[in-house]
Amino acid sequence: MESGEAAGPGGPDGPGSQFCCASFNQDSTSLALGTKAGYKLFSMTTLEKLDCIHESAETPDVYIVERLFSSSLVVVVSTSMPQRMNIYHFKKGTEICNYSYPNTILAVKLNRQRLVVCLEESVYIHNIKDMKLLKTLLNTPSNPSGLCALSTNHSNSYLAYPGSATTGEIIVYDSNNLNTVTMIPAHDSPLAALTFDTSATKLASASEKGTVIRVFSIPEGLRLFEFRRGMKRYVNISSLSFSPDGQFLCASSNTETVHIFKMDQLGPSGGDEAATWTAYVGKMFSAASSYLPTHVSGIMSQDRAFATVHLLTSVQRNVCTMAMIQKLPRLLVATADGQLFIYNVDPLDGGECMLAHKHRLFGIDDDEGEGEESEGSDVTGPAQACPSYAATAALPVSGPITATLTGYSEDGGAKKGEVIPEHEFAAGPVCLDDENEFPPVSIQKC
Repeated sequence: MESGEAAGPGGPDGPGSQFCCASFNQDSTSLALGTKAGYKLFSMTTLEKLDCIHESAETPDVYIVERLFSSSLVVVVSTSMPQRMNIYHFKKGTEICNYSYPNTILAVKLNRQRLVVCLEESVYIHNIKDMKLLKTLLNTPSNPSGLCALSTNHSNSYLAYPGSATTGEIIVYDSNNLNTVTMIPAHDSPLAALTFDTSATKLASASEKGTVIRVFSIPEGLRLFEFRRGMKRYVNISSLSFSPDGQFLCASSNTETVHIFKMDQLGPSGGDEAATWTAYVGKMFSAASSYLPTHVSGIMSQDRAFATVHLLTSVQRNVCTMAMIQKLPRLLVATADGQLFIYNVDPLDGGECMLAHKHRLFGIDDDEGEGEESEGSDVTGPAQACPSYAATAALPVSGPITATLTGYSEDGGAKKGEVIPEHEFAAGPVCLDDENEFPPVSIQKC
């Protein structure tokens, strides 16, 4: 999931002034916020309640914060030390390690195999199990925004980054085997957004013009789909994200509209297409496009949004993702004024998405103390009378932490010794408090 950085509205003391960045984790079950005071982590397992499972005020002005799935590993970068990356075991309140780089860190991406650090003209690839530096890609094209994408599928751990500073060329790099896979001439203009689907078989891209979004097959680099976001104006697309099943793609920008596109694959005869007036007109346009100039026929063959959301404001940067919450598809939009909007998505008919719930990420509770609910908000602090499943993972341990930290754990409840199901990087069930689990990272200063 792409992270977003913004200087939000609201005046010097408003919620927007506290916001620095936002990112969803790899499976969109958690939201991380970087703030002027530090960072916050939220669990998003239910529609009505947003649990603040951790809040740190030790590192101010956090502009990058990334959580590894639902684990206790979190990566933080602050404007006070923009060349240093800190990795924390947030449930234990301990730093695992930190690494310094020659220039400002612009982005950090991670999956269960690799951790990637992106600078303006170089990319560093680490083995996340021991943080060993595996590869340094030097003299990459100037990338001032730190644009890159890392697939969440650790078996096919692909990295995508700009191959040119002047055109929309994409380089796809295999971070497991450490070799370049393909180069995709995706757009005429420089790139603005990139994202992989969960299977790492599709890559979506958008350029700085923001009018066309393209989807390519991976690793072949063949164009699969082309979507037109609009024709009237250029926009800055701030985030792209596939749905968990890879059938939908959402895109947010600096406008008030969030678009959802559907990956419709028609058979040779087109028989899968619904017998609707829209489908009939679409077939007419497709037939007519063969007689028109290339640039005109290209526009006519592009698919439009399957579903849309109209936000209340459009002057702020936001990040979006799609997730299954309580077994239903939802669109989530985190905005720079400190709000999280959750919309219902109709996977069959699309159309305008209905607002299901709205959460305030900053509010009265920031001024009156943790654990108090803000007005008009269902966000709860880490300390609760009856903590939820997700919040129990953030309960503080008794006594000072003096032991060397050797790893992190997945969410699994509050009771010591309670086990969680197997996951990709474990040989068997893992105890919540087992300090010898993956990755065996010892505290280092570099």
